[in-house]
Amino acid sequence: MNPPVIAFVGLGGNVGDAAATLREAFTALDGLPDTRLLRASPLYCTPAWGRVDQPDFINAAAKLETRLEARALLGALLDVERRFGRDRHDDDARWGPRTLDLDLLLFGDASIDAPGLRVPHPYLHERAFVLVPLAAIAPETVIPGHGTVRSALAGLAADGIEALP
Repeated sequence: MNPPVIAFVGLGGNVGDAAATLREAFTALDGLPDTRLLRASPLYCTPAWGRVDQPDFINAAAKLETRLEARALLGALLDVERRFGRDRHDDDARWGPRTLDLDLLLFGDASIDAPGLRVPHPYLHERAFVLVPLAAIAPETVIPGHGTVRSALAGLAADGIEALP
């Protein structure tokens, strides 16, 4: 059996009741094989990014302890997305509306660059909508090659990102 690894997952959605979906997704993450949810961030309302002609997103972050390999964890995340109605095969959906988006942000201190799997997430250090929730649960976590979550966030504007009550 693999030793446990701390992994971080970014959650987002803007279709339907996205806040309820993200709360249910935290439960789904806690139910993954050989994985447990250690911390869930607050939910944040964030302006749409990439394609701005769509509703605001709800974003969050999760800290997991897992014994799954990185590729297996990613596969499990994609399965959860599908259960919530996400179709990643829609070419028009890049940065578009979605029921649920789960991104593997960090997997221990691993740096992985393989087809379909890049960890740390290649844009993690550039996106306040991901860093704000991540900073709420793990501000001193190191993003390999970019310093801590807190320092990466300090260099970005986080305008319009608001915690939900």
